[in-house]
Amino acid sequence: MKPLFLLCAYVCAVTLPLVVSWGVGGPPRPFAHELGSGLGILAFSMILMEFVLSGRFRSISSGVGMDVTMRVHQIMARTALAFALVHPLFFQGSPSGGPRPWDPTRQLTITTDLGDLSSGIAAYLILPSLVLLAIGRKHLDYKYETWRLLHGLGALLIAILLLHHTIYAGRYGSQPVMAWTWLVMTGLAAGSLVYVYVLLPLRDKAHAWRVTSVTQLTPKQWEVTVTPEHPSGLDYMAGQFAWLNLGHSSFSIQENPFSICSAPAAGPDVSFMIKELGDFTRTIGGVKSGTIAYLDGPYGSLTVEGRTEAGIALIGGGVGLAPLLGILRQMRLCADPRKVKLVYGNRSPDQIACRGELADQDVTFVVSEPTPDWQGETGLIDPALIDRIFTPHEIREWLFVMCGPAIMMDTLEDHLIKRGAPSDRILSERFDYD
Repeated sequence: MKPLFLLCAYVCAVTLPLVVSWGVGGPPRPFAHELGSGLGILAFSMILMEFVLSGRFRSISSGVGMDVTMRVHQIMARTALAFALVHPLFFQGSPSGGPRPWDPTRQLTITTDLGDLSSGIAAYLILPSLVLLAIGRKHLDYKYETWRLLHGLGALLIAILLLHHTIYAGRYGSQPVMAWTWLVMTGLAAGSLVYVYVLLPLRDKAHAWRVTSVTQLTPKQWEVTVTPEHPSGLDYMAGQFAWLNLGHSSFSIQENPFSICSAPAAGPDVSFMIKELGDFTRTIGGVKSGTIAYLDGPYGSLTVEGRTEAGIALIGGGVGLAPLLGILRQMRLCADPRKVKLVYGNRSPDQIACRGELADQDVTFVVSEPTPDWQGETGLIDPALIDRIFTPHEIREWLFVMCGPAIMMDTLEDHLIKRGAPSDRILSERFDYD
């Protein structure tokens, strides 16, 4: 019921300004003008709700899953962009000029004063840039932390510009009840940034961690273990992830999300499997023991706790093994009786992490570029391989947990559903979104 409740809450929040504007009423206008106002109102409210769909609120991301949260965030951003771009086109027929003697309260027409329209024009130009930069982030030559800062500041600037534009240039926004509605919603959106960038760091500052070990697993993969300097530790479930900040102030934006590969039952220490991919991860091997660390988490719903399926299929690609390893370790420590099969893919044999630890598991290793002495599966983790490893009964009845390249998970999810696997028995998590 929680996903349904969150969906209803989102719809209510997005449509609230539209309902309030309908209640405000006013003299009739051409349908095109009303449609333009409606699209503008929806675009603004959807943009404000994007602050909540940022993935940093556990009740949301853990309730429906990080994949769903971020996908909705993307879809709604693009929908809001479309609404915002077409919204002014419906006012093409409005007469231009200054104040109308017959319309002193602007109930029939929108203002044409450039000062009141300028904020909307600025937001009209900035919003497409923000969305396009988010879509093409991976192709741009700047750090993730830089993009994240610019994205947050850009979104806040757009919200402020739209608040001014809506109240001073809109027919409905100038009404007191609507103005207060927009002020409260914008305040809550801005408050979410205060929560993420001020309140959470304040909390984390009092709950520091220290790096206890940095172990090389493969030529480009490391396991980083941190121990708490406070008794509370981290209350997490195997398969979840946390934002990790190493060697910086708790207020620094130098933090990144990593899956936890340790098991809660193993004790208070928390371990992360990290692959060298970006500016920060390429330096992970140089992190020294004793380095201060901060954790913000846990997040995500890639966990098997509370599930009743008789068997669990774990499918991972590359560093996607991390949350699956945490699940395996937890099940072993808790003597979980459920059957488990692991399918683990990499480009080459030397990229296989924790091979010795996995030796006693029912594991299928897959490499796409095998060496001459390789004896395991070759190629990609594809539907044909899944059909060879899992019986039709297992596909229909087991729980499938996947983490790895998005194209792998997309392909396997479609195939499993076609083979009779219920969608609620397929769990996946992506840290890569288009």
